[in-house]
Parts: sequence; structure tokens; C-alpha cells
Amino acid sequence: MRKQTLKISFILLLILPLLATAAKDETNWNNVLKDQYFSGKKIQTSIDIIEVEAPYRAEDPALVPLKIISKIKQTKERYIKRLTVFVDKNPFPFVGEFEFTPESGKADIAMRVRVNTYSYIRAVAEMNDGKLYMSKKFVKASGGCSAPIGADLDAAMKRLGKMKFKMGKSVKTDEPTLMQLLISHPNITGMQMDQVTRFIKKSHFVDKIKVTFDGQPVLTAKIDIAISADPNFRFYFVPSKKGELKAEFSDTSCESPTKRDMCTSGNSYSTSYTVAP
Repeated sequence: MRKQTLKISFILLLILPLLATAAKDETNWNNVLKDQYFSGKKIQTSIDIIEVEAPYRAEDPALVPLKIISKIKQTKERYIKRLTVFVDKNPFPFVGEFEFTPESGKADIAMRVRVNTYSYIRAVAEMNDGKLYMSKKFVKASGGCSAPIGADLDAAMKRLGKMKFKMGKSVKTDEPTLMQLLISHPNITGMQMDQVTRFIKKSHFVDKIKVTFDGQPVLTAKIDIAISADPNFRFYFVPSKKGELKAEFSDTSCESPTKRDMCTSGNSYSTSYTVAP
């Protein structure tokens, strides 16, 4: 009996700090982020609309795999219009805002993100009727936003802007089709030290993405520094016929990583892919 009591006490000692961290994250969300992005709006917690998938313990805090899975079909009558993603405890919690249409087929998005400390990752879905639904997942990670850039920054800068699509073997007309967009970009956060010069590198990251099929929007995104280096997005679209899938993105040039109003437009890049169902 005594051994069992000691065992329970030991488990509680391990769990309580995590519960305290999680509670603090909720305070940050309720008192800061919710008011900043959704002031005065009601948000329902529901995994019947969307669900967040992420590892409980991240192997690499700068490359945390994240999936947001929608549970409803995208129809003209009812669809997810926007997903807003946050890492509560990151220096800049806003990860991205992803806009979808009925032509998206599914309002799913997968990517790799940076997580700077133990934190909830949460997604808020806005329906076309304005209703809001949220899902979240607690992730243990540390140092993702300040993780070293690496010794191959020069090589990364030389291939900056290159993009390509990858699509599964099966493409059916009028059916949601999974597509992957790979972007070559170091996505410098402004908190990383150059391993050679030992200076903090000025932030330089992808900030906007637009994907269209025959000129019709499929996915539009506004993103920030939490997206990993060499961004990699998986999403769906519905090919109604043979056509051109086109991706465009722009990046930023920032004088200060702590003042977003000092970021200016950088360069723009685009690529296209012919889809033949």
C-alpha cells in the first residue's frame, strides 16, 4: 500500500508541472490571443468540424509535423472558409491564416512548424456562415524558433524561390485530390544565430501563398515565422477537367524581427503544373 501511494505521488509530481504549463497556455489564449483575433466572438471547441494532429513530444522543435483535418465536406451551402493556426507560447503565436473554397474539396492542411516551448497548437475554423470552431493539441518542444540555421545557408539562398508540386498517382474528376507544394526557402525567423559570424540573422520568411486551378482560388495563405525552413504544404483541390494548377508566393525583408510593421515586401515567385484527370 505504501509503495502504491509513493508511486501515485511520484506520478503526480511529474504531471502537475505539465498541467500548470497547460493552464498558463489557456490563460494566454483567453486573455490575449482570443481577444486579439476573435474579439467578442463565440468559439466552440469541437473535433466534429476540425481536428489537430501533432506529436505529443517533438523530435525536432524546428520541424514539428502538423495536420489539421476537416470533418465536413466543402459544399457551396456549407464549408470551412478559413483556418487560423496558433502556437500559443511562441514569441509570435500566429502561425498562419489559410483560406479555402468549395473548390478546395477538403479544408485540410498539413505542414511543419516551429515550436519554441511546451505549448498548445490550436486551429480555429471559420465557417461560411461565420460560426467558429476550435481544436487543439499540446506539444512538448523547446527552441524551435531559435534553432540554428545550419552551415548550408549559402546553398539554401541559391535555391531560394524554387517550387514544385507533387501529386498522388490517382486523380479523379470532381473528387478531392491531395497535392503537395514544396518551397525552397530558409524562412529565417530573426531569432537564429549565424553559426559562422555568431550574429543574429535578420528575419526573411515566406509571408503569402496563393494556389489556383485554372484561375480559381484553391488555397490562399498568410503565414509567419513559425513555418519551418523549406515550407512543405499538403492540401486538397478538385480537378473538374484538365487544367493548370498554379502556385505563387512572396517573402519579406524585415529590419527588425520584433516589429512586424517594419517588414517590407521582398520577392515574388511562381510555378505551375498541368493536371490531367
